[in-house]
Amino acid sequence: MTSAHGVSLSSRVILINGVLFALGTALLAFSPATVSPRPLWSEVIVLAVGLAVMIVANSVLVGSNLRPLDRLVAQLDRARSTDPIERLPVPESGISRELAISVNDLLGRIEAAQRDSSLAALAAQEAERARIAQELHDGVGQSLTAVLLELGALAEQAPPETAASLERAREATRASLDEVRGVARQLRPHVLEDLGLRSALAALTTELFTHTSTHVSRGIMPGLPVLDDAVELVVFRVAQEALTNVARHAEAATVELSLAQVGGDVVLTVADDGRGIRSGATGTGLRGMRERASLVHGNLAVERRDGGGTVVRLEVPW
Repeated sequence: MTSAHGVSLSSRVILINGVLFALGTALLAFSPATVSPRPLWSEVIVLAVGLAVMIVANSVLVGSNLRPLDRLVAQLDRARSTDPIERLPVPESGISRELAISVNDLLGRIEAAQRDSSLAALAAQEAERARIAQELHDGVGQSLTAVLLELGALAEQAPPETAASLERAREATRASLDEVRGVARQLRPHVLEDLGLRSALAALTTELFTHTSTHVSRGIMPGLPVLDDAVELVVFRVAQEALTNVARHAEAATVELSLAQVGGDVVLTVADDGRGIRSGATGTGLRGMRERASLVHGNLAVERRDGGGTVVRLEVPW
């Protein structure tokens, strides 16, 4: 157990006791107030030897009882920096055993609470996305559909010079309607809910290939482990954001998406040969991907690719 200055509890107790023993011995040997003859130097030497023996005995006794607590706190500090939280080793006996058991129980409860909180946050995000998607579909989408129909009716009745302008307005409205529907589909991935992660990733890459000139290659390892719904959702959202960034910013000729199991992790990789991410870039999309990864104890890395381009790598324990 260490103080703010890095001095352990056992060291502080030993130091304080040693100072008290030394002061007591000095007062006994050299105090001007006497009730017996002043001690001889030989007696002072005996007192000094006794003081040394007491300090050594105090160090051994205090250290043997408090150093396990120092180790326990050091292990707890290390455990707090790991994700998932590392459990403390349990000694065979002593008070440190009881403390380690209690601390491990507390760490388990904290980890469970963090997991529940992360899942609740993820569910809240998706619920809000679904609400916005529904409003876009029912509100903006239907309004644009009504405008589209009205423009069509007007174009049929208008003179030729006006009909051409109305037709252009109709095409712009149709493009806006398609864009709204596309945003609604991205906000609420029905394909993920209905067909699973593999089909959802295939749909993402197909959509990118359809709407851009980018060549897309996809490699999804067969026999992947069954993932939690939350993990599948995060993998899908990170892939979606990474591919969207490729379409909008990368100016890439090719992009590769892969999903594989590596040890105890499921690893998603999206690599392109475009312009490459700027050093120190921190956009809303990158921040959102990192936040989502943290919700499922994942690790997200976004780096420049050797030879040009960007690599997005998500590692999630399963």
